Amino acid sequence: MKKDINYNAEQIQVLEGLEAVRKRPGMYIGSTSSRGLHHLVYEIVDNSIDEALAGYCDKIKVKIKDGDIITVEDNGRGIPVSLHPKMNRPAVEVVMTVLHAGGKFGGEGYKVSGGLHGVGVSVVNALAEWLEIEVKRNGKVYYQRYHRGVPQNELKVIGETEETGTKITFKADDEIFEETKYKYETLSQRLKELAYLNKGININIKDERGEEDIEDNFMFEGGIISFIEEINKHQTPIHENVIFLEEEVDDTHVEIALQYNSDYVDKIFTFANNINTHEGGTHLSGFKSALTRTVNDYARKNNLLKDKDENLSGDDIREGIVAIINVKLVEPQFEGQTKTKLANREIRGIVDSVLSAKLSTELEENPQLGKIIVENAITAARARKAAKKARELTKRKSALSSTSLPGKLADCSSRDPEESEIYIVEGDSAGGSAKQGRDRVFQAILPLKGKILNVEKARLNRILSNEEIRSLITAFGTGITDEFDIENARYHKIIIMTDADVDGAHIRTLLLTLFYRYMRPLIEKGYVYIAQPPLYKITKGRGEYYVYTDRQLEDLLSEIGRNGISLQRYKGLGEMNPEQLWKTTMDPEHRTLKKVEISDAIMADEIFTTLMGDKVKPRREFIQRHAKQVQNLDI
Repeated sequence: MKKDINYNAEQIQVLEGLEAVRKRPGMYIGSTSSRGLHHLVYEIVDNSIDEALAGYCDKIKVKIKDGDIITVEDNGRGIPVSLHPKMNRPAVEVVMTVLHAGGKFGGEGYKVSGGLHGVGVSVVNALAEWLEIEVKRNGKVYYQRYHRGVPQNELKVIGETEETGTKITFKADDEIFEETKYKYETLSQRLKELAYLNKGININIKDERGEEDIEDNFMFEGGIISFIEEINKHQTPIHENVIFLEEEVDDTHVEIALQYNSDYVDKIFTFANNINTHEGGTHLSGFKSALTRTVNDYARKNNLLKDKDENLSGDDIREGIVAIINVKLVEPQFEGQTKTKLANREIRGIVDSVLSAKLSTELEENPQLGKIIVENAITAARARKAAKKARELTKRKSALSSTSLPGKLADCSSRDPEESEIYIVEGDSAGGSAKQGRDRVFQAILPLKGKILNVEKARLNRILSNEEIRSLITAFGTGITDEFDIENARYHKIIIMTDADVDGAHIRTLLLTLFYRYMRPLIEKGYVYIAQPPLYKITKGRGEYYVYTDRQLEDLLSEIGRNGISLQRYKGLGEMNPEQLWKTTMDPEHRTLKKVEISDAIMADEIFTTLMGDKVKPRREFIQRHAKQVQNLDI
């Protein structure tokens, strides 16, 4: 850890006030849903990570206490406490109460930093019912408490210490957030990711809310090499060691790790200053162009491609790759408020040159590795050519044409995608009821016959040969994989409606796997939903009631009494007549839909691979680990 240099009150630059945060919290943390709630924790942890990147911190502790109170503590330098020269208040108070005030803005506070455009801890303070901060610095412990962003006392000394660091404890404001209960898995996954991206940092998380504490400790000396090994643990790598490339170019640090496995899709995750840039950007562009060129050059040079052979495509070369691109730069530029796409133009060239030079050397020094990668790409190319004809069958003649649509699709009359919705229904029986019960103006019905192919275990040519999948692709109008175009989507609501049993859950999972692997923008745009049909119909006298959970059933029976009732447990959608199906599951005025979201692509990827992949052991371990969380289980 470095010595404290140039990090004092003078480095805290004030840009603007904090007035708008509580009025428009979504502008600062994305939303006031569960995602926004968890983002509060990430913002404080990001500050500690910035201290680590600057070389002053190597331990971060996160606790979830009873009442969903969060504590984040680090052993960094501690936020400056001396009077700010312009504000004439302690610098720590300025950081906590003024938007865009911090060591990231001007001066020499931080060279590299992440966080949400620097709004950080002041936004957390504004959106917390209360917050307490303790700063260990100058041999003393300083303390201040805030209520909804307003200081409740002057900064005061409450003890002495030889340590340094910052400790923040807060409770999210239930006046702001739709829910204030934290998910341990969500927080621990992000902290684990940060530990991978910043090797040598020890990050501890502890959940004290249950009968027994849950605790994880993350530290990875292997950094993103360990990250690749973790992602690939449920796969079968086709070469033994992870390829790791690293270089410092000017003030930009580039790390790339990659390993191929026997899967049929590529998994490339990109980060800039610890921010998961899941929309990619210039670092991803540089990686793709360099990888394609380098592998083709190697294949030609070593006569692995014949003269008459065309070059391998980027898709061919990336089949089965798991890669992490991790860049740290001084002045990152991102597209959009949520920082999901890196925009710095110079980064493309930097990543391209680093990968080209170092991967070329790696392949020359390990010819067997080079041969494995090229042969994997050649096999993928053959499959791509075989898929070309199958792909043609899925293309729409035009966005408004119905002549090429699947025969079993009962389309809606509307041609406005924003108001149109399609129900993917399990079986002909439920499909018949849905077709009769729907509103034909905006609701389309596509019945599926049985279970679709598990795309996790198949190449694209086999996937496109599956009749049910072809029907889905054609009905949606978007195409698939590299030809996918969200602008051609014929429906902005794709609703999966299956029976509330094991088979229905399996079909739902197969469909979600298809969407996630080959049509992910549908999920990212918020077009995919899951219908919630009722579990029970209760009749008492002339009254009819539909309930959707066992808890609702108990509440209803407590209200209307248990005598003289008729109780029907729905095992399938086909048991409902068209009027009942419309009333309970399809009428926008009364139905309940669950939107499918991807809160973390890496976590989602691991779950799909675990549940739908070839290996049985990880699936069994997953089921055992989460068995106690099961809410509905058909026996």
